[in-house]
Amino acid sequence: MNDITYPTVGAIVADDYRTAAVFSKYGIDFCCKGHRSIDQACTKKGIDLEQLLTEIETVLSSDSPSDVDFKSWPLDLLIDYIEKTHHRYVTEQSQTLLFYLDKLGKVHGQRHPELLEIALHFKITATELAQHMKKEELILFPFIKKMLLALQQKQTIEQPAFLTVENPIAQMKDEHDNEGTRFDIIAKLTQQYTPPTDACETYRVTFALLADFEKDLHKHIHLENNIVFPKAIELESHFTIV
Repeated sequence: MNDITYPTVGAIVADDYRTAAVFSKYGIDFCCKGHRSIDQACTKKGIDLEQLLTEIETVLSSDSPSDVDFKSWPLDLLIDYIEKTHHRYVTEQSQTLLFYLDKLGKVHGQRHPELLEIALHFKITATELAQHMKKEELILFPFIKKMLLALQQKQTIEQPAFLTVENPIAQMKDEHDNEGTRFDIIAKLTQQYTPPTDACETYRVTFALLADFEKDLHKHIHLENNIVFPKAIELESHFTIV
């Protein structure tokens, strides 16, 4: 990989999502902290840089089919995909997990008090993500689509109340960081989603659903932080906003 230069971890994953598995293996956050260079990420985690680069090279040179190339998608199509796939997933799975976590707390909370902590953290996540997604769907994403349409029609756009698209993007990224941190706590409380030996089937299913939720959240945040947001900022640079 010495002949390829990537400015950030997020850029590597944006170019080929298969590399996400390598970063996840080493506990490197490619979504919320995808702005770090690969050597910064390795230094932070105490990981051998050459070993990581070798594994990334192996993935990039393999003949296995790469994941969907979201970076090549039109911006409005990618936004629609995020809303219909990831936003919808969060909405539906949040309700399922809230129900299961409440049930587990009532049945197993005395023997496993960490379940009550997990339920509390996830309840905050469900509430915060619901508000977060609404801000994207009602404010940020419509403005991005407005810019796309104006560029196609060679028109100007009025300055929005938030002045520049970088302002709501900065807020969305901060909120992404908050959810990433909260799920780090949930992962530790669940021993990386490992159910205890006395776990019932509902217990096991709930932990599996939490693991799936975190995995989907990582991809969701990656698509926004590393692809949608940089493209939106670049798009705005084409305009003299009046």
